[in-house]
Amino acid sequence: MTDRIILANMRFQGRHGYYDHELIEPQPFEVDVELVLNLQPAGVDDDLDQSIDYGKVYEAVRQIVESTSFRLLEALAEAIAHELLADFDVTETEVRVRKPKVQLSGPLDYAGVAIQRQRPPGDRRG
Repeated sequence: MTDRIILANMRFQGRHGYYDHELIEPQPFEVDVELVLNLQPAGVDDDLDQSIDYGKVYEAVRQIVESTSFRLLEALAEAIAHELLADFDVTETEVRVRKPKVQLSGPLDYAGVAIQRQRPPGDRRG
């Protein structure tokens, strides 16, 4: 299936990082999510009940980024993917997390991870 809902460049303040000082002071994080599902019924009927409410997805991601702390971006991305697959009727999700203010030994725009996770075959939400 190639239908996707995309929320790009959501911005949040979070406390995530390998070093203890990164867990104290909030810093910016950027998140993209793609949700794979059949959008044809929603498109044909113009009916939100047959799609996914973007606002609910945004709030689910915001809650994870702003209320939890992880040492690794990989763990943050996994938590987001797990929540999206658990809370929404989607078959697959892709999550990209960027940390624009990462401090490394030279200049860069951001450090980030991208993961893609699928619901196991036969596993339906609810």
